[in-house]
Amino acid sequence: MTQEQIQEHSEDLPDNGSDDLRVLEAILFASAEPLSTNAIRERMGEDKDIGGLLMTLKETYTQRGVELVEMEGVWAFRTAQDLGESLQMKKEVQRKLSRAAMETLTIIAYHQPVTRAEIENIRGVATHRGTLDVLMECGWVKPGRRRETPGRPLTWVSTTAFMDHFGLESMNELPGLDELKASGLLDRRPAIDTLPGTGDLFGDDDIEELEAAGDAESEDDFEEEEI
Repeated sequence: MTQEQIQEHSEDLPDNGSDDLRVLEAILFASAEPLSTNAIRERMGEDKDIGGLLMTLKETYTQRGVELVEMEGVWAFRTAQDLGESLQMKKEVQRKLSRAAMETLTIIAYHQPVTRAEIENIRGVATHRGTLDVLMECGWVKPGRRRETPGRPLTWVSTTAFMDHFGLESMNELPGLDELKASGLLDRRPAIDTLPGTGDLFGDDDIEELEAAGDAESEDDFEEEEI
């Protein structure tokens, strides 16, 4: 409908045509669901030119922030499609990792590729399934290859996103033993030298020092913990 046709149609409306448009506008805005022409007619009366009012109102909202659209016979106000990108909101939500997740991430970073059983062996407690899920959601760890050992256990490795987040150009830039001690991530590590093929992160002197610190918890004394 052209602007001239709308103007002609508006002139043909009764004196209360403007009020009818306002009522129609209010009905559509207040409705929680799109409305059919019949539903609108039931509210406004059989004597109203609902079709003409809808077309007039639709043209009125052309090039506005919201538009009156028809979808399979029902009418509703919707945000203008060309404004979609402008209405998107991105909010970065910071979530503090639990101690279990931090310890698990540290072990994976230093001992990768490492299996879940090896992670539990190092930490001395059972690893909650949700711990690895959280680290995967962060994009910091991912499944690696399966070990060619009985049961073919899945290994875990860190990702490039992990390096990017912590500002590492290579894994050689990971902090050393002193930094890990200062962070409190080395409460119990007597099992760390029992893992085959995971590399010698700590020497014998370091292991003796940790054992002398009074870590009496056995590597077999696992307990389930929440993340």
